[in-house]
Amino acid sequence: MSNPTELIERYLAAWNERDAQKRRDLIAKTYAEDASYIDPHREGAGHDGLSAMIATVHARFPDAYRFRLASEVESHHGRLRFCWEAGGTADAPLHFGGTDFALVANDGRLESVTGFSDFAPKA
Repeated sequence: MSNPTELIERYLAAWNERDAQKRRDLIAKTYAEDASYIDPHREGAGHDGLSAMIATVHARFPDAYRFRLASEVESHHGRLRFCWEAGGTADAPLHFGGTDFALVANDGRLESVTGFSDFAPKA
């Protein structure tokens, strides 16, 4: 793994990309072909499944909601841990965040990501 922070910045860029083809290209650069993502609310596998999962998030939130890194990216033995957040701005007032854990494949792309919500607005 050459630069864990760059990998996670690409990961977040994929979550923020609303153009389907650009998002798919980012996913291909960031995730192994058979990669998976799971959190308490959604899951996806493979490049197409991951892109479709992200598109469902975009359908729920206006463009102003952008994911951003909220911590250092910790790494060891091919594993990563980092915090992220979204919202909390005048244009995107709902503020939420979490901690993700990732496994990096031998080729340096993400093999799996497990997400946890640390805080979110009340339903």
